[in-house]
Amino acid sequence: MPVYVFQCRDCHKEFTLVLRMKELEEGHIRCPHCQSSNVEQMVAAFSAVTSKKS
Repeated sequence: MPVYVFQCRDCHKEFTLVLRMKELEEGHIRCPHCQSSNVEQMVAAFSAVTSKKS
């Protein structure tokens, strides 16, 4: 499952969640620090591991 990075607009803390696509689309995301639903999804870096040598 994908890992998503969010930032709370109320307490300004950043947090990560492992969510299914459906959970993300439903949008019931709450800050684990202050329980606010006023959160913003951040851009997260990722890397992919492949078997092909470059």
